[in-house]
Amino acid sequence: MTDLFARRASLSRSVRLLREFRYEQPDPARFYGALADDTAALVADLWRAEQRGAPTGRILLDVGGGPGYFAAAFTRAGFTYIGVEPDPAEMHGGPGVIDGAATYVRASGTALPFDDDSVDVCLSSNVAEHVAEPWRLGAEMLRVTKPGGLVVLSYTVWLGPFGGHETGLWHYLGGHRAARRYTRKHGHPPKNNYGSSLFAVSAADGLRWASATGALLAAFPRYHPRWAWWMVHVPVLREFAVSNVVLVLRPPTATGSTFRPS
Repeated sequence: MTDLFARRASLSRSVRLLREFRYEQPDPARFYGALADDTAALVADLWRAEQRGAPTGRILLDVGGGPGYFAAAFTRAGFTYIGVEPDPAEMHGGPGVIDGAATYVRASGTALPFDDDSVDVCLSSNVAEHVAEPWRLGAEMLRVTKPGGLVVLSYTVWLGPFGGHETGLWHYLGGHRAARRYTRKHGHPPKNNYGSSLFAVSAADGLRWASATGALLAAFPRYHPRWAWWMVHVPVLREFAVSNVVLVLRPPTATGSTFRPS
């Protein structure tokens, strides 16, 4: 099912996205706008490959959607967008909110206020590493997605080069140490503080959880070119070489209580 997106997953795309990462702090609109457009293209390709049709009008629930860049991109791609955010400050100021292109719900991703089997696609982009119980989040995503729909869960791997987020490669010396160093250097703690808003999630953790659900369709590195996707299947190597894992799941015909978090 990844064939359509695989054609888009070129080396030039990987280089382009890597360059955009430089602008996360100085120009967030540029960085998050580019990331949102790329993510919308990814999800649309996955939908077309699995459903053999365009995603026009399909309801997409974005868990941790942020201030609106993703809302704008997915609306342009034809989806009906709903964002979930626990932090009201994140809901304001982005293009999706300003242009009225988004519906937002304030809630936790680990307790989604939606009925079972209520959305066509459920997306979580770079959120799982910020949740103390990431697979409870995954279970909720599966619960609210219609049978035959798609769940796309993408997260940053802790031992990858971007695992420490703004603390840089210092996270290899320990998350708490990296946070203390950042605080000393900048005069304030990092936004993504290890142990409270940033957690060590491995590639193996996600693959093990996804396989256990029986719903896993595909797993691949989000930002790598197609010819490097094999890395996600190699233990140990994937923890360091795969910076971000994409898990694509399809809820079975009957969800029942199988995917309800405990």
